[in-house]
Amino acid sequence: MDNIAGRKSGLSWAVNISVFAMVVLWLIPTVGLLVSSFRDNQQITATGWWLAPMPVDFSFRTRALPDNMEEIDGVYVISGNVFADPAQARWFPDGAGTLSAFGTRGAAPGEYAPGEVVEVVTRGQVIGALTVGAEGDYELRHDEPFARPVTFYFEARTPPRFTLENYNTVLRADGMDRAFINTLTVAIPATVIPILIAAFAAYALAWMDFPGRGLLIAAVVGLLVVPLQLALVPLLTLHQRVGIGQSFLGIWLAHTGFGLPLAIYLLRNYMVGLPRDIIESAKVDGATDFQVFVKIVLPLSFPALASFAIFQFLWTWNDLLVAKVFLPSGSDSQVMTVKIADDLLGSRGGDWEILATAAFVSIAVPLLVFFTMQRYLVRGLLAGSVK
Repeated sequence: MDNIAGRKSGLSWAVNISVFAMVVLWLIPTVGLLVSSFRDNQQITATGWWLAPMPVDFSFRTRALPDNMEEIDGVYVISGNVFADPAQARWFPDGAGTLSAFGTRGAAPGEYAPGEVVEVVTRGQVIGALTVGAEGDYELRHDEPFARPVTFYFEARTPPRFTLENYNTVLRADGMDRAFINTLTVAIPATVIPILIAAFAAYALAWMDFPGRGLLIAAVVGLLVVPLQLALVPLLTLHQRVGIGQSFLGIWLAHTGFGLPLAIYLLRNYMVGLPRDIIESAKVDGATDFQVFVKIVLPLSFPALASFAIFQFLWTWNDLLVAKVFLPSGSDSQVMTVKIADDLLGSRGGDWEILATAAFVSIAVPLLVFFTMQRYLVRGLLAGSVK
């Protein structure tokens, strides 16, 4: 009795859990990029994004300056507070903090506990006695005047720090606005052109009888498994021979060629599942194939068209390889992925905060497109799966 129409399947809970798990797995990287894009460079390299609201322990270097030296009972003393050092103002803006350890060597910045009195040794010579309290107050004493600054180290817990400097760096980068326009210039035509061509081809393969139709369908399916990397160099050589070279027209045609097999396959599967009676009735009434395609098939195939448009737009927007091959290397034609990879990162590959911010900026438009048209995605993907 489990298969009675209208009764829920006993495995519906498994489907719901699976969908929820996939949504969570999809959201985790996005949330991580968003959180990391607001974090400071040192904090993002010290702890994961999920620990962003928690304090972070860091080691710092500071100096006791002779300018603050005073003589007390024949002893020369330099005193102050490590948290009041202007060099640490970004981490301790209120000039207060909690010190967990200190040291006199960079190799062991937390060698001593707060309150201990230790000798500061330079080149085998004792140049003073140092003590640092838990509140950051330090005192350096010596029998002779201090001739130069004395460097020492300390460890302290820093509060969570979120900043907009990362976005200022990315958005105000020279040429980023131009790169955004170039990306739209590439992505929009590279999405529309293959849809137009594939829609005509899919209708012909679905509803028109002609010799070799089966071979063409098999060829389309075979092209789905061909890696685009195999065609990059031959296609670029062809573009240069016909006079297109590295240009926007060249990258439009390249994206069109790479996207057509999936587009034709997806649209053909959808169109072949449309009611035959509607199409035959239109032809009996005297409609031509072009009229049937434009007035009947195309409107009914909108879910499949929207589904492919999502895939194609996401692919072309996030593409780096094809853009590097088919666009000139000058800054006037750089898309956002190339701009980020070449200019913002470049030799600064360790700037994870810039990478996270640039990645989130670059996915903002694809996310908007996806959430706007996602209701058509499943309908288009399931096209032709049932009869």
